[in-house]
Amino acid sequence: MSEQRLQLISHDLCPYVQRAMITLTEKGVGHECIYIDLANKPDWFRAISPLGRVPVLRVGDAVLFESAVICEYLEETTPGRMHPEDPVARAVHRAWIEHASATLAAIAGLYGAPDAEAHGARRRTLQERLAWLERQLGEGPYFAGEPFHLVDAAWAPVFRYLDTFEAIGEPALLDGLERVTTYRRALAARPSVRTAVPEGYPERLRLFLARRESPLGALARAAA
Repeated sequence: MSEQRLQLISHDLCPYVQRAMITLTEKGVGHECIYIDLANKPDWFRAISPLGRVPVLRVGDAVLFESAVICEYLEETTPGRMHPEDPVARAVHRAWIEHASATLAAIAGLYGAPDAEAHGARRRTLQERLAWLERQLGEGPYFAGEPFHLVDAAWAPVFRYLDTFEAIGEPALLDGLERVTTYRRALAARPSVRTAVPEGYPERLRLFLARRESPLGALARAAA
């Protein structure tokens, strides 16, 4: 990789930013991180982000967007393999990265559910996503055993949401999912995962949830 200045444009609550942050940390890649307010996007950000989303990685004069693209770029251009060497295993990992994204979408559906009935239905959808993961995992500690891969960086933000949900009183979502529970603990203990969010993240997420007119929002407000 040629020496180029890397600048990661971020938002303090974005789970996809966390994927990029974890990957940069695991690979020991120096970078500058700039946090923006997505509710009040600066003009310079609008000018470089076609989708208006984070993360965005500036590589010199080039602009990369979408977390999967950013992580794949870092995998291809920096030392330290985070994908399996075997092409079939690599494809399997990429598929489960997509499943992690679908799980994040299910989480957004849960915290945005407008009433108890929708909450229950979306909770079941999320549990189904997690049950699929349970069937895929081995003995751990990570997705494919001991090595930490890009797929692990994709799943770590999922469990960070669950931490806050449980802290405000949402019933546990992992009951009976022993392998997922073990996986969650291993990811939470990983230094790159712990440092992927700014200080005060749990309270910031609670405040974000508290602004939602939803059952989870009501729990977050009551937990203040």
